[in-house]
Amino acid sequence: MIKNIKRTAAIFGAVALTSSALVACGGDNGNGGGGDEKDPSQIEGLSGQSGQLVAEGATSQADAMNEVFGLRYQEAVEGATLAYNGTGSGQGVKNFTAGQVAFAGSDSPLKDEEVEPAKQRCNGNEAWHLPMVIGPVAIAYNLEGQDINLTIDNLVDIFKGDIKKWNDSKIADANPDASLPDKDIKVIYRAEESGTSDNFQKFLKAASNGRWDSTGKSFPKAVGAGANKSTGVVKEVEKIDGAITYVEVGAAQASGLQIANIDFGAGPVELNKDSVVKALDNLEFKEGHNEHDLVVDSEALFKQNGEGAYPLILTTYEIVCSAGYDEATGKQVKDFLKVALESQNQTLEDVGYIPVEGKHLERLKAAVDALA
Repeated sequence: MIKNIKRTAAIFGAVALTSSALVACGGDNGNGGGGDEKDPSQIEGLSGQSGQLVAEGATSQADAMNEVFGLRYQEAVEGATLAYNGTGSGQGVKNFTAGQVAFAGSDSPLKDEEVEPAKQRCNGNEAWHLPMVIGPVAIAYNLEGQDINLTIDNLVDIFKGDIKKWNDSKIADANPDASLPDKDIKVIYRAEESGTSDNFQKFLKAASNGRWDSTGKSFPKAVGAGANKSTGVVKEVEKIDGAITYVEVGAAQASGLQIANIDFGAGPVELNKDSVVKALDNLEFKEGHNEHDLVVDSEALFKQNGEGAYPLILTTYEIVCSAGYDEATGKQVKDFLKVALESQNQTLEDVGYIPVEGKHLERLKAAVDALA
């Protein structure tokens, strides 16, 4: 179980580093992901197209883009740079379909009304969704000396306000060996509209078979107190004994907050790389798309209850043209994506993401190879 930041750092590799420290990289272990990084000059299949590649979108992946992938791309391709502007998923998609950026980062797939404009932007070709950046959501809390397991029902009851004390019998049932304190549970949620709130509520609704009935980017205000952005909710939980929140793992990891183990139905699961990769291996995708257009079936993801899998994750897409770019831009996009897939390593963990490997990495590589 994760007792404190030292344990969390051991699991994820290290506490978040500054971007200057992220430039260092090790040797290749030959597995193409999840281990030491390749020398960028040894990445195979790059065109070497120079120039600035402009992209925009989800803030959830901005650190991965700017502190890991962009630096590696610059090292791998002489004269090439990435300019990624984290303005939010909606703005990224808008500017992609308008032809103002080469690709969009988005926490959600294209809406039905966005599919045709994206196809027009791609000169009559499909836009594909590549879920490349994986950000787990942690249930972070402040309860000194306590390693806590929480079931799905516990989470629903806590965030609805039906469970008010840490020593409630329903939490005690999930923690038979713990001596739980008689302390109030104080819920902290995102005050502003947030993709994390949207993701967490979709998870609660799917995993609880509808016991959680709210959806959307705004979290219900009936219980607890709100704080702005990930940094805000973390700071509030740090200050309040007994507080709990949902937050990106990188923010929880850097703060020193404890992270709950979640029982999705087959026993408590610790949030770490192995448990997330197991959930990724079991991803299902929406029907009616090209085999390389990887639109995740989020309901199926959030209903996963296999042993040792942690499915409470945000899959952020790179939305790209399958074909139809001008020659230089097409080469840039493909080079960048190849570099990103060879950068699924420790530096990505250091800024709060889970490197993809195994089946999911192979799916993504096949899709990038298929880009025209």
